[in-house]
Amino acid sequence: MSQEISAHRPGTAPDPHIRETEVDGIRTVLAAAPGPVTAGLFFRVGVADETLATSGITHLVEHLALHRHGVSDLHYNGATAATYTLFHVTGTPAEVTTYLNGVCAALRDLPVERLETEREILRTEAAGRSAGPNHQLPLWRYGAQGYGLSSYSELGTWHLTAEAVRDWARTRFTRDNAVLWITADTVPEGLDLALPAGVPQPLPAPTSALPVTPAYITGDSGGVVLDGIVRRSTAASLFTEVLSRALFTDLRQKGGYSYTADAGYSPRDNGFATITAFADALPKKHGAVVGGFVDALARLRSGSIEQSELDSARAKFLKQYDAPDVGASRLPSYALNLLTGHRNLTPDEHLAEIAAVTLDDLREVARELHSTALLQVPGRGADWAGFTEAPQWSSWTRTSAGSRHSSLEDDSVLLTVSPEAVSLATASGTVVVRYDACAALLVHPDGGRHLTGLDGFQIRVEPTLHKGLTPDRLALIDAGVPPSAVIRMPPRDPDRIPRPQRQGERPGGRPRSKGARLARTVLIWLSGITTTIWGLIATVAMLMELEEPNPDAVTIILIWLLIVPPLVLLIALRRGRGKRDV
Repeated sequence: MSQEISAHRPGTAPDPHIRETEVDGIRTVLAAAPGPVTAGLFFRVGVADETLATSGITHLVEHLALHRHGVSDLHYNGATAATYTLFHVTGTPAEVTTYLNGVCAALRDLPVERLETEREILRTEAAGRSAGPNHQLPLWRYGAQGYGLSSYSELGTWHLTAEAVRDWARTRFTRDNAVLWITADTVPEGLDLALPAGVPQPLPAPTSALPVTPAYITGDSGGVVLDGIVRRSTAASLFTEVLSRALFTDLRQKGGYSYTADAGYSPRDNGFATITAFADALPKKHGAVVGGFVDALARLRSGSIEQSELDSARAKFLKQYDAPDVGASRLPSYALNLLTGHRNLTPDEHLAEIAAVTLDDLREVARELHSTALLQVPGRGADWAGFTEAPQWSSWTRTSAGSRHSSLEDDSVLLTVSPEAVSLATASGTVVVRYDACAALLVHPDGGRHLTGLDGFQIRVEPTLHKGLTPDRLALIDAGVPPSAVIRMPPRDPDRIPRPQRQGERPGGRPRSKGARLARTVLIWLSGITTTIWGLIATVAMLMELEEPNPDAVTIILIWLLIVPPLVLLIALRRGRGKRDV
């Protein structure tokens, strides 16, 4: 069923190591490499194409498409990234054919009878997945949409229907939205990659939740993390290598503050890329690492870059062209550029760009990185370094009149439910989530509501924590949020429903008076002193009795029994004190 068409598209500059063709209407690129065949099928759909309410739908399609392969010795897998989904495999030509045919057959007819099982698998996978050090940066930069969704849990796994998942596969996993790459001279025989026709999907437009950059947030990631948005270029790639070496030299080799100090370059879209840098540290070295990290970036930005640093980075990039299978190593990035519509450079063009990069080019990238930077520091701010704290409260606070509901825990907290928004006012600031800008509303059967705005701000509305939150107030919220953003959650375990916790209040709900707390503290001290004194008396009495010619064991036992009452009282009082006063 496969059809190979050997023709280059008009206007492209073909790489002499790579051949472009088509298989069943899917653009395909080939380049030979020794050893087993490796193939990858890219689709231009990823997490950034979803909404917060549907997040996880692409991952669900990926899992369902791989289900029928089951347990196998074949090396295969799938991956869902921000802007693409990849199915890849390594094996013999026959094994590669079987795998790719199976993936496309499953995409044509998803085994949605597995939907409930795969939901549970994805939630289990997420629970066991460790968040990377830069996990929080996307949501602070982009909000709860687009490229920011990689910071959030896959909420769509709670409610997406079989039809919704089928429709996503039918419209995104199409032959016109895919590119195939294979490390071989020719297309393996027997490929059947028939997929429905579709529309090439454009890359998501970036959003912004940062009014000012460079900015910083505080968070404990085990070190310092920074990312910035720069123009996509060969100079930016080389600068990232220079930055990585500078951080390693300053923070590990010279300072001894970090074990890992590194930087990476990742294309975001056709025009821009993200540079991410990280340095770990023990808590006692946090201050030194923050200072060293900022100083290293400032040195590069001010122009203090040695020619030797550029030459070392350039030499590393040039080595890729020394490999005999250079075409095969470039296949994934070449295919991804075809998929997104980004121009592929020929080897000569790329070599010329690498050779043309100057120190001034690197300094310009450093300035661009700093001007768009978002820095995450542990425990303290970075105002001293010229960074502005990212917004901690909503900038839009004007709402129409609504019902006010004071907190049962803190008299300074006030929740307001109006026809257009929910707001939460505290002594420090106010958070507002407008219904027309709500990314997701979690609806719990017990009355709890959890709203997340497109800007990333969140408000938890819990009838158990605020006065007067009657069903009609909750209904106003439900009616205001667009249905596409509503997620109806399963019943919560009773222990997970929040209860008011006020300082000095006992579990039974009645406040413990200051006099009662003082009396208990006095009793603890008296019991402790009595126990200690009687322990000393008992020890001396026992030693004196043992010096007698015929020591009386009964007397010794009675002496020690007298210490039991104050000791028991002390233990009981301390156990009671250890319980949480709520």
